This record gives sequence, structure tokens and C-alpha cells, in this order.
Amino acid sequence: QVQLVESGGGLVQAGGSLRLSCAPSRSIFMPNTMDWYRQAPGNQRELVATITNLGTTNYADSVKGRFTISKDNAKNTVYLQMSSLKSEDTALYFCYARAGYYSGRYSPEYRGQGTQVTVSS
Repeated sequence: QVQLVESGGGLVQAGGSLRLSCAPSRSIFMPNTMDWYRQAPGNQRELVATITNLGTTNYADSVKGRFTISKDNAKNTVYLQMSSLKSEDTALYFCYARAGYYSGRYSPEYRGQGTQVTVSS
């Protein structure tokens, strides 16, 4: 079963930057719209950023202007560049590929286990 593998998390000081990566566990056709979510202990899961198969991006208000989502189609990898990090950005970040029809071809959903981001103040 194919899973998404996230990497790039870690401990960073407030004001710092991190870049998260998300790629499938093996080479597959994955044209899906991709989401980055995060969840902190005791909090609900939050949709942070989305990039559609056409490259359109959307962001949560809480990260707009600080985070950038991008996709390298050649590497089948999605990135989340995070800058000006705050303590409230501390969470488990995971990516998700939405199921759907893309250019007439069905692609199922894929999920990852997440990567921890901890921002110290």
C-alpha cells in the first residue's frame, strides 16, 4: 500500500524557517490535489495549505504570508516552506492527497504519518 512520507520537521526557534517535504513511498502516478494539515495536542486538525493539480494554492489565514506550498511534478514531491515561525505553529504536520479524477484518470487518496514541528519561543 502506498503511503505519503513526510520529512523536514524538527525543532526551530521562533522566527526561524523549515521546509517540509512529502512524497509517495514508491513511484506512482499522483496528480492529486495536495493538502498540508497540522494538529497540535488537544486541538482539532487544521488545513494549512492546498495546491491543486493545476497549481492553484490556498492558505489558512493563520499562515498566509508566512507559508508557501509548492509541488515538483518531476519529483512527485510537495513542499511546505515555513518562515517566521511562531510557537503556535508547533504541531504534527502531515500531507494528504485527495482522491479524484484528474485529466480523466482516477487517482485514489493517500495519507502520511506526519512530521513533528516544534517552535521554541
